[in-house]
Amino acid sequence: MSAVMITRKVRKWEKLPGKNTFCCDGRVMMARQKGVFYLTLFLIVGTCALFFAFECPYLAIHLSPTIPFFAALLFLFVIAMLLRTSFSDPGVLPRALPEEATFIEMEIEAANGNVPAGQRPPPRIRNVQINNQIVKLKYCYTCKIFRPPRASHCSICDNCVDRFDHHCPWVGNCVGKRNYRYFYLFTTSLSLLTIYIFTFDIVHVVMRSVDNGFLNTLKETPGTVLEVLVCFFTLWSVVGLTGFHTYLISLNQTTNEDIKGSWSGKNRVQNPYSHKNIFKNCCEVLCGPTYPSVLDRRGLMQDDMPVSATPAAPSSSSLSSSNPVPQTTKTTAPLIPNEHTPDDAKPSIADSAEKSPSPREELPPAQKVPPLASPETDAETALAKDKIH
Repeated sequence: MSAVMITRKVRKWEKLPGKNTFCCDGRVMMARQKGVFYLTLFLIVGTCALFFAFECPYLAIHLSPTIPFFAALLFLFVIAMLLRTSFSDPGVLPRALPEEATFIEMEIEAANGNVPAGQRPPPRIRNVQINNQIVKLKYCYTCKIFRPPRASHCSICDNCVDRFDHHCPWVGNCVGKRNYRYFYLFTTSLSLLTIYIFTFDIVHVVMRSVDNGFLNTLKETPGTVLEVLVCFFTLWSVVGLTGFHTYLISLNQTTNEDIKGSWSGKNRVQNPYSHKNIFKNCCEVLCGPTYPSVLDRRGLMQDDMPVSATPAAPSSSSLSSSNPVPQTTKTTAPLIPNEHTPDDAKPSIADSAEKSPSPREELPPAQKVPPLASPETDAETALAKDKIH
């Protein structure tokens, strides 16, 4: 059995390292842990469905028909921003090729020189200048690259992400350079939708309580009670998250930089990416150009796949030619023909070949045949009998 290499063309997303999952032929890119994302989608869709089923019919008649209209617009915008954040490439950086990684390692060894045994090698960093300030680029031992400024390696997705903000399980993806604005728009619109539903839930209960009483209203509309509870506990977290990211955008700072204290630590290093103006910082983050993906997920590449070559099953004709099967058909003609044997009864050469046993077939033990007596032996036997008589 031997292996044969077959070259076939595959999409590049099929061979990308990391812990991401791809759908729709590489168009959709998410993290592998998507359980919390499904919970987010269920809470948003479920709460809005209850609002449209219980409150909207009553409020559209007794208050204004524009209430369900604006609720539908907010709901569609929230779902669009959620899917745009979850299904997009956050800015994953490609890993170095084996040749590139070898070259970088040689450069690092040449720069650091021989390190004595037992001594820790110096950190692998490079210094670049941004807005008259030195910024250190750290080396990623997994991706074998020097990460660009503001990039970091996500341990959950196992990829380096450009302008890494954080990994958000609620959207099932990393938040980085390419999807941060959509994440911010998602949290902002979700805050507005939560406030909108919570407010009109209270209005609905108050209006019906005037005629039916408060307790009877709660019994008649159990969906409203569930909506109020969900919105009440969601409101604080979502609105607080939106306020925190508004603060970060005004400073042109990421969550990762804020947690590590990169620009507010002991060294008091100023943020080189801030324009010292809130309006300019917000415009850069929210209105800047859309950066293309550097992965080329749907590009084609050649892949060598080993395939085990098994020998073909021999045909019946080859088996019969290589290993002839002995025939068991009996013939009435003698094995050694003589002149008394008629011509039609004489065995042919083919019949004798078929009758002859193969080397693998065991022959029955031969019977002992007494030797034929010669004429001289017969005479001596007769004289002996006469003497006896």
